[in-house]
Amino acid sequence: MLTLHHLEHSRSFRILWALEELGIPYELKYYTRRPNMAAPKELKQIHPLGKAPILTDGDLVIAESAVILEYLQTNYDPNHQFKPQSAQDLNQYHYWMHYAEGSLMPYLVFSLVMQQLGKKPVPMVARPLTGFVGQQVFKQFMQPRLNEHVDFLEQYLSQHDYFSGEFSFADIQMMFPLMGLLEMPNIHDLPHVRAFVEKMSVRPAFRAAQQKSPDGGKVI
Repeated sequence: MLTLHHLEHSRSFRILWALEELGIPYELKYYTRRPNMAAPKELKQIHPLGKAPILTDGDLVIAESAVILEYLQTNYDPNHQFKPQSAQDLNQYHYWMHYAEGSLMPYLVFSLVMQQLGKKPVPMVARPLTGFVGQQVFKQFMQPRLNEHVDFLEQYLSQHDYFSGEFSFADIQMMFPLMGLLEMPNIHDLPHVRAFVEKMSVRPAFRAAQQKSPDGGKVI
C-alpha cells in the first residue's frame, strides 16, 4: 500500500497531486510543522532526515520529490501518460525535473529566509545576515541570479504550454517553485508564469489534492 507522509506547506504536495493524477489507491498521513516551522520529529521515524516528501510502498521508503515522481511513473504509469517518449521532450523532462530543486529552489529558499528574518528579532550572532551586510549579499549576488532564472522561465513559458511537450510530472515538479516565486514581493509581474500556474491549478487532480490537504496546498 502506498502511503504519502505529507507535511504542511511543503514539497510533498507535489506527490499528493501526482497520486491524484494517477488515480491509484493510497493512504495520506498529514503532519503539521512545529512553531519554528521545522518538521515534526515523527517524520524521523520514517526517514532519518525527517523531511517531506516521504513515500512508503510496503517496506520501501522513498524520499526526494524527483525520485518519488520517477518511482511513481515507472511503477504506476504503465501507459506513460506522465512522461514523454520522444527524445527531445524526454531531454526537457529530465532537465526540468532536476532544475527545480538543483538550480531554482536554492535562490527561492534563501530569499524566503531573508524575508522571514527581516520580520522577526534575531540573536546577535545572526544579525549580520539580516543587517546591511546580509542585505548587500542578497542584493548584489543572489537577487541578480534569481532575476536571471525568472527571465529564463518567463521566456520559456512564453513559447511552451508545458515544460516537456504535453503535461507530465515535470510540470508537477516545477509547479511548487513557480507558486513560491509568485508569492515573493521583490519579483516583477510574470504573466506567462502566472498563466501556467493558473492553468495547472484548475486541473481536477490538483483541485482534488487541495481538498485532501488541510493547508490547501499553499507553499507558505
